[in-house]
Amino acid sequence: MAGRNPGTELELGWISKVHVNRPAVVMHTERIKKWRTVKGNWQAAWLLKAVTCIDLTTLSGDDTPSNVHRLCFKAKHPIREDLLKALDMHDKGITVGAVCVYPARVTDAVNALKAAGCNIPVASVAAGFPSGQTPLETKLAEIRLAVEYGAREIDIVISRSLVLTGQWEGLYEEIRQCREACGEAHMKTILATGELGSLANVYKASMIAMMAGSDFIKTSTGKEVENATFPVGVVMMRAIRDFYWQTGNKVGFKPAGGIRTAKEAITWLMLVKEELGVEWLTPELFRLGASSLLEDIEKQIFYHATGSYALQHDLAMA
Repeated sequence: MAGRNPGTELELGWISKVHVNRPAVVMHTERIKKWRTVKGNWQAAWLLKAVTCIDLTTLSGDDTPSNVHRLCFKAKHPIREDLLKALDMHDKGITVGAVCVYPARVTDAVNALKAAGCNIPVASVAAGFPSGQTPLETKLAEIRLAVEYGAREIDIVISRSLVLTGQWEGLYEEIRQCREACGEAHMKTILATGELGSLANVYKASMIAMMAGSDFIKTSTGKEVENATFPVGVVMMRAIRDFYWQTGNKVGFKPAGGIRTAKEAITWLMLVKEELGVEWLTPELFRLGASSLLEDIEKQIFYHATGSYALQHDLAMA
């Protein structure tokens, strides 16, 4: 990952007069969605870029060591080797950005990736995921355990009530303590934007999270009714850009939840390029949280490389 965001002192003046023009934001995102999609080799290149930015995720109550091991194998070999050879990309070391699991499965993922001989980081959700409705002491203990088990990235969730009631000092302090508990592990802060009430709150929560030292800000847990949407993404990226202009510190962005198709992945990449620039189009500063997205991307790569549609048995399950 990129260098850490050291954060700043709490500056409420940065968010005191925030207004978000929702119709303008929606119109902007609709315009981007209508752009003619890239085709041919360009499409394949964009899709392979998307693969390298995926946090390949399993967050199910029935996760077991065996399906985590299978996920880790897929993380190292996200696209079939013969398809990569057809694209002359077999020697580029293409893997996903990280493997994301619950704290109880971190050790399984670390051991599986170590046995596979790869250095893909393990990310763990923590801090009362997905609701955030646990005491702060419990959140901090869970973070420390995940790091102790070997997680190199921690995806925390905020207490939405602090945003909805305007307790910005409390939100800043909670995230700051979570950052301290992470130690050397990079911290992604999940805002659960579908539960924050307004785009203005999304912007304010984004800024507070970055002030408190978040290395990434992330849209959703994937468990809310509304997850990653393009208008929310624009607002969060504008906050990232404003924070960078204020401090010189780059913070990453991670949309997550409901991203299932290759077309959606490309639209997110284009949106990041439009709002933040090409330097953000790296796994160090951009991730896609997804569990089923990789399957559709591999189908599109299969069609590009072979000229035929993949049958169910042609591609390994993630």
